[in-house]
Amino acid sequence: MARKVLVQLVDDIDGSDATETVIFGLDGIQYEIDLNAKHAEELRSSMQSWVSSARRASGRRQGRETSRGTRRASGDSDASRIRAWAREQGIEVSDRGRIPAELRARFEAEAN
Repeated sequence: MARKVLVQLVDDIDGSDATETVIFGLDGIQYEIDLNAKHAEELRSSMQSWVSSARRASGRRQGRETSRGTRRASGDSDASRIRAWAREQGIEVSDRGRIPAELRARFEAEAN
């Protein structure tokens, strides 16, 4: 018997359909939140005055690997970003488990 599992990304604020996973950090802790487009814009707008006055703490951009090509210890956040990207592209991906190498490669190719 074939089984098809669909994953729905839900806005963590109001339970509506989310369109993206937003990753941000504060006090050395990195957070992820699934948001719809309106809430994502509200979050970015509310942080803009702080971000515009801040220094970037890391030279790396999101979605890139370290110079040695190894995954970071926080590989789960990479998986979350890849899953969110895949869903935006209309690609079915499971909630948990290993990300297929082909999907990870497509994500990294588009991130660069």
